[in-house]
Amino acid sequence: MAAQDTKFRERREFNPVLWNLRKQSFALRRYVLNKLLFLLAAAVVIVFLATGMPPAVISVPVAAVLCSFALSIRVAFEWERVPVLRLGRYRATRGPGLFFLVPGIDVPYGYVDCRITVTDFSAEKVLTRDAVPVYVDAIIFWMIWDAAKAKLEVENYRNAVPLSAKTALRDIIGKTTLARLLTDRDEIGQELQKILDAKTNPWGITSLSVEIKDIVLPQELEDAMSREAQAERERNARVILGSAEIELSDKYSEASKKYKGNNEALTLRSLNLLLDALKSKGSMILVPSEVPHLMNKAVAVALAKKSVPGGGAEARGQDMEAE
Repeated sequence: MAAQDTKFRERREFNPVLWNLRKQSFALRRYVLNKLLFLLAAAVVIVFLATGMPPAVISVPVAAVLCSFALSIRVAFEWERVPVLRLGRYRATRGPGLFFLVPGIDVPYGYVDCRITVTDFSAEKVLTRDAVPVYVDAIIFWMIWDAAKAKLEVENYRNAVPLSAKTALRDIIGKTTLARLLTDRDEIGQELQKILDAKTNPWGITSLSVEIKDIVLPQELEDAMSREAQAERERNARVILGSAEIELSDKYSEASKKYKGNNEALTLRSLNLLLDALKSKGSMILVPSEVPHLMNKAVAVALAKKSVPGGGAEARGQDMEAE
């Protein structure tokens, strides 16, 4: 149980992949802004050289203009949208590409990633409808279709989505039996997706799908289920064996009716059984005393030679008695 608790707590720790993606996005955006500032500085130098004005005269206003321009220009990538607030009120959603802000008036309220996001979540120590404690591990595929709602309607949508999914999953598990939970994962995932979509849609977020990855049962229950499955397989094997015995006895009954009153057929069948038994090497066959009387003299002598190891003298004695 302690190992399972550690396994589920690891998901709430720092996500290095997401942090690396954010760093790459910031680096690319900074690279574009640096290039634009370089072009502006080059343009100012060209103006100075063309007009012949002393740099000291216009250095302060030019620096102010450059700073204002640097603060007003922004870059959003193809998958990003930026809600813009003007004097504290929502103004518009910008992006992708270059966009400008009024310095001191417009404020970008975060860059929202509108690509499909995969988030894992879990439900720990949840009782099913038939009072069985289970650990359920699942993932949700979701995306933002309205960046403004995602930033303005909920404080932290990246935490709100998995928490809502976890609550809905616990609720569904409490209404579902263990047998259905193990066999109908896809159906349960669809039900969970509909519940989450209705909850996150006012936030500008849509839940695309939910998949149950793993269901962990208590060790005692797993052992009991294994024993039950083994007992069920043994019962089925015994039923099949009993059915075969019944069918075989019926066939024997039919054969006995056909052999009744037909001594020649019964004799041939007996000889066939003896021949099959003698095919195996090193085997010893005990022949009933009445069987040789069913055979002719040559067959009886051959059978005696094969049945008694080292019995050549006895076979010759039988030949003399037969003569």
